[in-house]
Amino acid sequence: MAGGWSHDGAVQEQIDASTEDEVKRVRSKLTGGESLEFCEECGEPIPEARRKAIPGVRLCVECQAELDKQDSNKAGFNRRGSKDSQLR
Repeated sequence: MAGGWSHDGAVQEQIDASTEDEVKRVRSKLTGGESLEFCEECGEPIPEARRKAIPGVRLCVECQAELDKQDSNKAGFNRRGSKDSQLR
């Protein structure tokens, strides 16, 4: 059941669209091809175990952790807006 002026299923459509967008974003970050022997950021050697585990790896563990930390600091996209904005 939808509320207000939205049609039935509108909330589920928003959830599905958000999920689909996130899956596309994550898939776009997947690597492929041959792994590098040295990190393209800092030049440190990438361990063989990491190169075998992650095809197409381009960063060492430390640089990848820093990149992941920067990505997690970005705010998510809220399609519904805040509850306060809906009450006005």
